[in-house]
Amino acid sequence: MKLCVVGVGPWGRNHVRTLHELGALGGVMDLLPEELYLVNEQYPEAITLNSLQKAINHGFDGFVVSTPPATHYEIGKNILQAGFPVLIEKPMTLNLSHAVDLVGIATKKNLCLMVGHVLLFHPAIRKIKEMIDEGKIGKLQYIYSNRLNLGQVRTEENVFWSLAPHDIAIFQYLTESFPKSVKAHGSVYLQQGIHDSTMTILEYSDNVKGHIFVSWLHP
Repeated sequence: MKLCVVGVGPWGRNHVRTLHELGALGGVMDLLPEELYLVNEQYPEAITLNSLQKAINHGFDGFVVSTPPATHYEIGKNILQAGFPVLIEKPMTLNLSHAVDLVGIATKKNLCLMVGHVLLFHPAIRKIKEMIDEGKIGKLQYIYSNRLNLGQVRTEENVFWSLAPHDIAIFQYLTESFPKSVKAHGSVYLQQGIHDSTMTILEYSDNVKGHIFVSWLHP
């Protein structure tokens, strides 16, 4: 299996490195020649392409999308409609209707659509789930997470979209359910319309509560 990474900025290069180590790196696609040059220098076996259509036409076995979040929907849609499975970095999209549309296309075409919730595979998270399932820490009642740092400030998505998807995915994994209710509040300081810190309360079945605090202006 050979995969193509679309978008080879700092995070995209992590996917390139991992696929190379797995022997699954087929190619990369990016609009910036300098990014393609860096990949070609380190991974000469990778085919470098400067347009999505060229990458789709090449016939890779699948794709990894690691571009800015605002572009995820259109890129993911084009890949799925062309008949290829795809892993899209989180957040999958920046609004619900786009996410539903991608899931619908993938379902209709019987294609794998995944999101890069990499922390679900972290040994510590797996161990916590194991301990919950085995009853070693008692009944699960409350989960909280703090994801706080000074930076990296984004200009397209807010801090919730940028950081909280990991925590939401972990909460759903640990509770084996979707939240029944979600309440979120945020603050805007640096850029109009883009929240810099948010606090979110989630309620799950069996009265399990979750709390997520994310900020890129901390401390």
